[in-house]
Amino acid sequence: MEAKHAERSDGPVKHRLGLVIGKFYPPHRGHKLLIDAATAHSEEAVVIVCAKPTDAIPGALRGQWLQEIHPTARVMVIDDRYDESDSRVWADNTIRWLGRAPDAVFTSEEYGDRYSELMGSTHILVDRTRERVPISGTAVRNDPFANWDYIEPIVRGWFAKRICVLGAESTGTTTLAKALAERLKTSWVEEYGREYSERKLAQNDPVWRTAEFTAIAEEQTRRENRAACKANRVLICDTNAFATVLWHQRYMGSHSSAVAEIARHGKCDLYLLTGDEIGFVQDGLRDGEHIRHEMHRWFEEALAAQAVPWHIVRGSPEERLREAVGLTKSLFQGSAWSPKIEGV
Repeated sequence: MEAKHAERSDGPVKHRLGLVIGKFYPPHRGHKLLIDAATAHSEEAVVIVCAKPTDAIPGALRGQWLQEIHPTARVMVIDDRYDESDSRVWADNTIRWLGRAPDAVFTSEEYGDRYSELMGSTHILVDRTRERVPISGTAVRNDPFANWDYIEPIVRGWFAKRICVLGAESTGTTTLAKALAERLKTSWVEEYGREYSERKLAQNDPVWRTAEFTAIAEEQTRRENRAACKANRVLICDTNAFATVLWHQRYMGSHSSAVAEIARHGKCDLYLLTGDEIGFVQDGLRDGEHIRHEMHRWFEEALAAQAVPWHIVRGSPEERLREAVGLTKSLFQGSAWSPKIEGV
C-alpha cells in the first residue's frame, strides 16, 4: 500500500478510525497524551494493549485502567507473541484485529512510519522527543514512587505500598494507624468491622453470622482499594481481610474459607501488630477483655505463618509511631523518593 503523509497531532484533520498500540506497561501520562490526541482527532479511537503472560501487571488489568482513563476509546487486549521488529506481521495482525486498516496511527516511536505505511495509514507523531511528557514505562516500573506525578490515580493504587495495623481489642491499632497516616501525609482506611458492629448494637442484634464476616471483608477490601488510588505512595489500613479471618474465628469458633479467600487476594507490604502490654479500655462496644491476650497470640501465630513482613510495636504511642515510621521508610529503599517526615 502507498503510505500517506505524516501529520502533526494538533492539525485540524478528523480521521474516521484512529489507532494507538503499545504495551502500556504501565499506562503513564505520556500514553495519555498519545491517546488524547487520537480521541481528539478521530471519530473512533481504538487502543490495542499488547500483553504477555509473564508481565507483572496483567494485560487485562492494564486494559481496564485505560478504559477508565479513556472512556470514549475502544480498548482491546491482545496476546503478544510476535516479533516486535517485524512490522509486516504487526500490520497484518492489526488489520485482522480491527477488521480494517486504521485511517491514522498515533505513535511517538520511529516504528510508526513503516508500520503505518504497510497499512496505508497516516502516521501521526506525538511528542517524539518526550519534551512534553518526559517519562517512559521502564522508568515508572523501575521507580514508580519517584515518578508518581506521571501516573494516573488508578495506576497509583497498584503501586502504592500498603501497611496494615492490626491487633487484639484495645491494643491501640486505630490510634497508631491514624497517627501514622497523619505523619506520612497520606490516606488511611478505618476499620469497617467497627462501623458494622456499632450498627448491629444499635439494632439490638447480638448474634453474629458467617455471611456478615464475608461482607465485612469484602467491604473493607473495597474501601482499601479505593483509598489506595488517593494515597501519597503509601496507604495505612486499620485492619484488613486477613484480620477478619481471625475475628471470624473469635466470634464463630471456626475457620471461614470464604473470608480466607478474600484475604488471599488482598495486598499488603507490611503488617504492624500492636502489643497487648497496655491496659484494656472499655469503650462501650468491646467485649473481649477476657480473650485479649489469647487473641494477640493468634495474631502472632497467623502472621508467622504467612509471607508478608511483620513487626510487633510496643510502648507509648510516641514510641510506637517512631518505630512505625522507621519501618515505613525501609519500604522505599532503592527509590529516589523517600518519605519526608518531621519530628521523628
